[in-house]
Amino acid sequence: MRRRRTPRPISAAISEALDRAEPATLLAAVQSAWAGAVGEAIAREATPVAERSGVVTVACASSAWAQELDLLGPQILAKIRAEVPAESPLEALRFVTSAESA
Repeated sequence: MRRRRTPRPISAAISEALDRAEPATLLAAVQSAWAGAVGEAIAREATPVAERSGVVTVACASSAWAQELDLLGPQILAKIRAEVPAESPLEALRFVTSAESA
């Protein structure tokens, strides 16, 4: 067994542990990429909550947000596809109000 000669930064150890702890699912990949793809303002109002057959459902705070994000859907989808692994078959995003996703 090899031992490290110098300690590594705690941030590197935490990042490595989080990568191993994260489930290897399409939903987890989209959730990880979400804030970076849409920005903090949208991420506060909408969250990916479910996935089925490559379609990720995003719960939005209001119907106005759901409608607006539906219009921006193709651009958001392109940004997220660039971030998720190629083997993750992200087909589409579905925007609904929070009450519909329950």
